[in-house]
Amino acid sequence: MFPPASSLEALGQFPAALPDGPSPPEAVLDLLDRYGSPATVASNDGRYFGFVVGSTLPAALAANWLAAAWNQNAGLTVLSPVAAHLERLAIRWIRELLGLPEGADGAFVTGTSIANFVGLAAARHAVLDRVGYDVEGKGMSGSPPVTVVVGEEAHVTVVKALSMLGFGRDRVLRVPVDDQGRLRPEAIPPLKPPAIVCLQAGNVNTGAIDPMADIIPQAKEQDAWVHVDGAFGLWAAAARSRRHLIPGVELADSWATDGHKWLNVPYDSGVVLVRSPEFLTAAMSTDPAAYLATVARHEPGQFTPELSRRARGVEAWAAIASLGKSGVDAMIERCCQLAARFADRLRTSGYSILNDVTLNQVLVSFGDDPTTERVISAVQADGTCWCGGTRWHGRAAMRISVSSCATTEEDVDRSLAAILRIAGEGRAEGKPARATRRSGLQ
Repeated sequence: MFPPASSLEALGQFPAALPDGPSPPEAVLDLLDRYGSPATVASNDGRYFGFVVGSTLPAALAANWLAAAWNQNAGLTVLSPVAAHLERLAIRWIRELLGLPEGADGAFVTGTSIANFVGLAAARHAVLDRVGYDVEGKGMSGSPPVTVVVGEEAHVTVVKALSMLGFGRDRVLRVPVDDQGRLRPEAIPPLKPPAIVCLQAGNVNTGAIDPMADIIPQAKEQDAWVHVDGAFGLWAAAARSRRHLIPGVELADSWATDGHKWLNVPYDSGVVLVRSPEFLTAAMSTDPAAYLATVARHEPGQFTPELSRRARGVEAWAAIASLGKSGVDAMIERCCQLAARFADRLRTSGYSILNDVTLNQVLVSFGDDPTTERVISAVQADGTCWCGGTRWHGRAAMRISVSSCATTEEDVDRSLAAILRIAGEGRAEGKPARATRRSGLQ
């Protein structure tokens, strides 16, 4: 799953010196395939569970190739009518799949890191505008102080976005969470405008979702903007049997999510949506240069930091067009069921599951920290599957993330057999077993 040392060493075969002249394209591609392909991580495989990483749906991959051949700049309609049109359709479809308000609008960006940044930029504009301050014109140095609330388990990209927007990492108010990483509503202090509350749909370790139906009305009563970081967990709203896990999410003001996780489109693909898009365009747009002709009321470049950008909406449109509403539902539900299959088998085999497995995340401990860490290393070296490590409540844990459209029950069962064999060998000998290296994907 992770390339062997020999493949990493072979990366030295790429010429390091700047070439003096041209080379045949075929020779360049041969170098890339000969030395580059063996050094890739097999994250497209159905037995890769190391991070919340999707695979690639066939239609999305083909659309990505076609869009690359088109070589369209999706920043302006005049540069690419098809990119602008398909992006609008894809945004509308995603909004409908997630059950978000009809008037919400947004755009495609690189990933949830930038989607959080863009959504929170809209939030910054809105809450300061309400108190009569023009942050785009005057900057943050003289602005009224903004109270920003996050949970103690907020993802690092949210804190990074807040830092880049000038709020300051140390000034963010961190609120206690429960044993699954959910923000505790009663721990949020009274708020006075201007204020922003950041919620999480899908804790990166447990998959837990903040209790939005309890928090959002409380925040709205105090005139706070609510932003949802939903890199993968927001997609629970697209699955009928999981929608109950995320009630009230539609009440928020902005949402960030990824297409390259649970929608299984190629990297990079993030989505930002804002309930009142005029706040988004106020934060992202400027007076256009004279040569930048705008021909449509909705110009993509007015919704994102980038003007020049690739046509990310094409593959998202293709993925949803190929799956339909029922196919997206089935893909998400299958991942959740396969995560539960992992958890059930590991639990009945005597190992500790450290989280409530409600979505696609499984945390398992194989005993004390050294034992768990050695099992993780041995599983990674074995090559049957790839699972990562983390820490949860002070304990080492193997983190299993089921996010790929390629994962099947057979993949899970073969992975379980390898994990249990490795863990069991150590248990039988009174110490963690060392895995023998297996070539390829077993």
